Amino acid sequence: MATDTNNWVSRIRSGDPRALARAITTVENRAPESLELLKALFPHTGHARVIGMTGAPGAGKSTLVDQLAKEYRKENKTIGIIAVDPTSPYTGGAILGDRIRMQSHYSDPGIYIRSMATRGSLGGLAGATTDVAAVLDASGRDLVLIETVGVGQDEVDIVRLAEITVVILVPGMGDDVQTIKAGIMEIADIFVINKSDREGAERVEREIRAMQSLSTRSDNWTPPIVKTVATDGHGVPELAKAIASYQDFLRTHNLSLRKKVQNWQERLVEMLRQSLLERVLREHMADGAVSRYAAEIAEHKRDPYSLVEELVAKLGRP
Repeated sequence: MATDTNNWVSRIRSGDPRALARAITTVENRAPESLELLKALFPHTGHARVIGMTGAPGAGKSTLVDQLAKEYRKENKTIGIIAVDPTSPYTGGAILGDRIRMQSHYSDPGIYIRSMATRGSLGGLAGATTDVAAVLDASGRDLVLIETVGVGQDEVDIVRLAEITVVILVPGMGDDVQTIKAGIMEIADIFVINKSDREGAERVEREIRAMQSLSTRSDNWTPPIVKTVATDGHGVPELAKAIASYQDFLRTHNLSLRKKVQNWQERLVEMLRQSLLERVLREHMADGAVSRYAAEIAEHKRDPYSLVEELVAKLGRP
């Protein structure tokens, strides 16, 4: 088994697209061998720049990611793209398939594109997005671009994964308050006003600047505002420069490691939560136990607080 995993890792590291596709599918489906694979790949991670692209539905995220990938390919950078889509209620797969918008890259071996379904996860990402990003990182990609599903005010999980978070806004969405919402607006390292050729782009910019004047980030970085028209690539070189400027800022002020530590603190808690939940379900909630407990609680035969205490206490027993 160890030999098979090592061979698999070697193929991933060499850029074998089939090995990479199999690895991502294994991780996404939480197959039995996924844990050993992730353990073997982890020493090879930490080199890719992870960029999150998030915003409301219809903001043009897919088109902007497509154009940004083209810009980086001019510099001969290798790229992994994760496009997170809503889940089909019939197949459980990605319902939109953002790769359709990126067909021009299919023949380019320097770009690997993968769509992922949220599968019920909130926060704009799929449950396995972090692990899939790690696989792409370990494969030697210079950049990993993550396009979230269309998100709302509080769906901000991308900030716990990405080194740089780009929030994409558009004028004329019929909701000027979008620029002062406390959730998604606070995670931006860079603001993009896409479709900036539309009426109202200047108003959106003014609202962002007004919001920025009311508070200062703990790292003293003021997120720049970049105007783009993704359909024709206008403003994309400026966006790439803004991303590079923020990365230089992190490096100059020794903030990259601090940001990674903060992200891993939250990631570890989430991993522990998921692992403990799976253990409880496997060891103490099998064979219809959930339904039985729920019925007892609904009929007031027992209280849920004591039940949870009992289940947690059992975790420490051999």
